Amino acid sequence: MLRPRYFYANDFKQFYTYFLSQPHTERTFHKGEYLWKPGSPYEKIHYIVSGIAMHYADHEEGNRKIISFHSGGTVYPGYRQNNYKIELSLTTVALSEMKVLEFTKEQFGLMFQHNTELSEAVVNWYASYINRFLFETIHQEYNSSLIKLCNLLFLLNENQSLGSNMILDMTQDELAALLGISRVQLTRGLSVLRSKNIISTGRNKIEILDLQLLSKLCTSEVL
Repeated sequence: MLRPRYFYANDFKQFYTYFLSQPHTERTFHKGEYLWKPGSPYEKIHYIVSGIAMHYADHEEGNRKIISFHSGGTVYPGYRQNNYKIELSLTTVALSEMKVLEFTKEQFGLMFQHNTELSEAVVNWYASYINRFLFETIHQEYNSSLIKLCNLLFLLNENQSLGSNMILDMTQDELAALLGISRVQLTRGLSVLRSKNIISTGRNKIEILDLQLLSKLCTSEVL
């Protein structure tokens, strides 16, 4: 069974050679650069070769909600023919230098029609993306801030490479924005986890010391 995801990578890695053989443009986005103009519908689709992008929304009251992260080996944004108004409120920015293969909707549409393995992968990717929102709506919304934090750390760990200890290079502001909680609530939750020797924290870094103990504080939906 697949778990909800906040970090997407390697979903389309098997198509890299195929993408190179198709009409495309190679582009580089620098740190802090938008993948498309804020307030505008997206017109291009990117296969991310390297680097990482953050997808988020800024509420009119000034609060930021981070939605997801997208890294090497994945396609973002996904292919579809329709534009939706909510997308005008969403922003995607490069968190590091990014190298991508850029396709127009028309170019990607032709690949989608003619490559059945690719079209299946696109559908599966959307199913995974929707699952993440269903998880938040049905489960995370009703959890305490501590349980939300434990669930998120466990799920982020799932997307990292295997190792005895897990290091998450995320700021506390980013974690709070992902969870939709205040910095104060996040600080309290991190303090509890530190007191139990489950994590250690440093500058823009959280290290998971005891994943098994962390899992005991998570809800069943993520395990």
